Amino acid sequence: MPSVSEPTLLRRLALASLVANIGLVVTGAAVRLTGSGLGCPTWPKCTDASYTTTREMGVHGVIEFGNRLLGIALGLIALATFVAALWHKPRRRPLILLSLAAGLGIPGQGVIGGITVLTDLNPWVVGLHFLLSMALISVTWALWQRTKEGDAPTRALVAPPLRHLAVLTALVSAAVIVAGVIVTGSGPHAGDEDAKRNGLDPATISQIHADLVFLLLGLSVALWFALRAAGAPAPAIRAAAVFVAVELSQGLIGFVQYFTHLPVILVAAHMLGACLVWVATLNTLWRLRDRPTPAPTSPSTTAAEPAPAPATVA
Repeated sequence: MPSVSEPTLLRRLALASLVANIGLVVTGAAVRLTGSGLGCPTWPKCTDASYTTTREMGVHGVIEFGNRLLGIALGLIALATFVAALWHKPRRRPLILLSLAAGLGIPGQGVIGGITVLTDLNPWVVGLHFLLSMALISVTWALWQRTKEGDAPTRALVAPPLRHLAVLTALVSAAVIVAGVIVTGSGPHAGDEDAKRNGLDPATISQIHADLVFLLLGLSVALWFALRAAGAPAPAIRAAAVFVAVELSQGLIGFVQYFTHLPVILVAAHMLGACLVWVATLNTLWRLRDRPTPAPTSPSTTAAEPAPAPATVA
């Protein structure tokens, strides 16, 4: 059976960590959308007497406890990724630091999740829980990409005005996500029928969110056209096109869910879409630069052969 090389193993673990962090967002959405936010009414135990769900707690307890189990699985993946980064030869400091950051974020998620339960699903704490997931998606994305690169200095592939436009687009993308979190905190899917909302007017916050979405779409389309006009590398143009496509899909889901009074399945799809929009944002930024990998040198090119001795005449 062929063995997996250290770089390949680390790359696969980094990808698994990224996917698991996105999965945690989706299962967290399932907890909230099924009203299972207090399925385990305390923390760190599921009940005062048990760390696991009980038969009496029903399906809500199973859903909430399942989400907690996924958090544990995510922690194990993060630990394995960190160990793989330490074993990587040659040892690379960026990979170690990124994998460490991803690992430390998991207990942070657990603590915030516990505070969420202990505060009876305070919408601002729930929002912080989601935003930490987005930060961990950023870290694990960067880790996965860095496993494919060397440690040479980055090289810009486009002119500064295009980079500035891309950064502005990314900032607006982040603002859209934050606004979406606030919209969620004002809406009906609180995770429990007795949970409080943030008190903001859902229609007003939704309008602000929609305005930011239109701004983001305009900027990302402009970035795509600008990259094409400037003759940017194909990966950068392709990344910008994917970014626009993901935004359009997410926007369509958002409008349909709003005008159909937030059906659970569409809200869950919108939560997954938020993760994909952010990944597409990161991908677009990443494709505007690269890290040149030096060509390996062979002994024949590094050491010149000694010149032959001149012939002597007898």
